[in-house]
Amino acid sequence: MSQGEIAPQYDPVDESRMGLLEHLGELRTRLIWVVGALLIGTLVSFVFVERLLAIITEPVGKSLIAIGPTDTIAIFFRVGFVSGAVIAMPVIVYQIVAFIAPGLYPHEKRTLFMILPGIMILFLIGAWFAFTIMLPVATGFLQSFLGSVIEQEWTIDRYVGFVTRIVFWIGVFFETPLVIAFLARIGLVTGPKLLAYWRHSIVGTSIIAAIITPTIDPVNMMIVMLPLIVLYFIGVGLAYILYRPREPRDFSD
Repeated sequence: MSQGEIAPQYDPVDESRMGLLEHLGELRTRLIWVVGALLIGTLVSFVFVERLLAIITEPVGKSLIAIGPTDTIAIFFRVGFVSGAVIAMPVIVYQIVAFIAPGLYPHEKRTLFMILPGIMILFLIGAWFAFTIMLPVATGFLQSFLGSVIEQEWTIDRYVGFVTRIVFWIGVFFETPLVIAFLARIGLVTGPKLLAYWRHSIVGTSIIAAIITPTIDPVNMMIVMLPLIVLYFIGVGLAYILYRPREPRDFSD
């Protein structure tokens, strides 16, 4: 390098940048790990499917019926797969993080890997909340609605689909505060901007709650909606505390 020339600045993001084929190869590797974790988690959960079904159907208080000859087999595999996905969740989240990590600065990578345990803990807390608090209220309302004139006999396939949808998605949305905190930490969102969109967030939350909630009554919808709103504003508060401007990147060199 001749005298007077300015040495190019080292950018760890530039060093980790890959081409299209390299990205596709990396994506294939991550997907193999995800599929493998799902397969292993599902096989392990098959041992506990009968016990899990007993726990899932406990809020109903009575045995459920299967109409089709293959319904019980389908339920066995559905419960096994969903519980297997929960078992494999740490591997799935890690592979997603590892795939996007090369595009981050070192301090952003450290922050992302540090919140991984918290993401799993919040998912489990959300699943616990959905199963122990929301589900009994929802099933109690559904069983009592027009119960004096209609005898209700629930089928196992619809009930299991109802439970797994609520428990899984509530667990996912309980991760919202940490996701917002991470985005604020790397400078992609700010507390004031998030707070300015509070009306939009409430409308979006109500739509999400209506999609997740299988009933049309406002009670069950509010049971879902209120925690999601609280989680959003917790995320806004964390964004105020943790926001740091993102370092500018010069791609002209």
